[in-house]
Amino acid sequence: MAQYDVVIIGAGPGGYNCAIRCGQLGLKTAIVEGGPTLGGTCLNVGCMPSKALLHASEMFEQASKEFAHLGIEVTPKLNLKQMLAQKAESVTALTKGVEFLMKKNKVDWLKGWGVIAGPGKVRVGDETHDAKNIIIATGSEPTPLPGVTVDNKRVLDSTGALSIPEVPKSMVVIGAGIIGLELGSVWRRLGAEVTVVEFLPRITPGMDEEVAKTFQRTLTKQGMSFKLGSKVTGAKASAKGVEVTVEPVAGGAVETLKADYVLVAIGRRPYTNGLGLESVGIALDKRGFVPNDHGKTTAAGVWVVGDATTGVMLAHKAEEEGVAVAELIAGKAGHVNYGVIPSVVYSSPEVAWVGKTEDDLKVEGVAYKAGKFPFSANSRAKINHETEGFVKILADAKTDRILGAHIIGPQASEMIGEYCVAMEFSAASEDIARTCHPHPTRSEALRQAAMAVEGWAMQA
Repeated sequence: MAQYDVVIIGAGPGGYNCAIRCGQLGLKTAIVEGGPTLGGTCLNVGCMPSKALLHASEMFEQASKEFAHLGIEVTPKLNLKQMLAQKAESVTALTKGVEFLMKKNKVDWLKGWGVIAGPGKVRVGDETHDAKNIIIATGSEPTPLPGVTVDNKRVLDSTGALSIPEVPKSMVVIGAGIIGLELGSVWRRLGAEVTVVEFLPRITPGMDEEVAKTFQRTLTKQGMSFKLGSKVTGAKASAKGVEVTVEPVAGGAVETLKADYVLVAIGRRPYTNGLGLESVGIALDKRGFVPNDHGKTTAAGVWVVGDATTGVMLAHKAEEEGVAVAELIAGKAGHVNYGVIPSVVYSSPEVAWVGKTEDDLKVEGVAYKAGKFPFSANSRAKINHETEGFVKILADAKTDRILGAHIIGPQASEMIGEYCVAMEFSAASEDIARTCHPHPTRSEALRQAAMAVEGWAMQA
């Protein structure tokens, strides 16, 4: 039995970054993880392996379709076994890196599943440890769909879709959110016919509507098909494939879709079962989240970060909360600016955004100006044959303060950080418009969009 200043339950991005910061601040810290490796869903079966496959599949498609135009003549051959192997190698390297960081920052790894066993106590296996502070960082799991049983043989969740042993001839993706579209893109690039079924009348809820429409057109042009405003009522799997029953949300005839595999990607739900929350009087909200006030739960000395609590389910949001809670425990002014948490779809082209959408501002009654600039007018994008998409920036009509930024185009995930920094410093669109950017780069589109807020974009 050990005594700790902090015991963190869960070793995903929220938990392990919290542990690192606690160690840096001199707090005696332990992290509890029952899986064979650290890193949680993100490193093991989420963000990292999916990006490895997205990158590899994009390279394969470029070699198949675009290299010849660049004067590079090759005939690529897919080695799926090796593609999956390099994904696994990357994941192993990253998880070992997290383990190294725990040792570097003197954080103990308590191997097993953690349960809160009353105020100031965490049980791991047969041992109970004292903790002045307990942090819940247990993350989330795929949301199940009634009538559809995931077996990860023919009916897959996001984890199963990372390890299909063959390229499907056809795949049905249930859910047009980020996870479904990213993983659907992987298998489409490798040769599958992909059909996306979405309950809502649009794709990617939360994304700016204009961007979402452009994104859907692009994905359709690439070969992905969509059935919007449709609900899946069942999926019958066999040894050779799956039959999916679909009907319009508004009512109408039932349709049966046949596919080699089905991916269920309708979202994620907090993982809070069996944590012993009742032992400290914590009640979940109606959606199953642990409520919090600046990271504090209703129980003294118990904190929560990441997907287990409210807010967007993103690794970097969890990381920010983990750092903030560590600093609050150490007596510092930990803080998370939830208005500057970016979102990204790692498709091709990428989509990234931060802050308010136009619909948000209309609902809130905020007067705003919009500046927009297409990548078709950006020199670097043109010479790289990456002209799909645009940049849009939204600024307060009176103060010119940047309220939101939206990018669909090449390297959007890397470029959105410029707008995040600007918004963190409460910058005006003019601040971006009058900042020199290197030429020729894609980042010039960010500046031109800011110029367009006041109507003086110079290159379109």
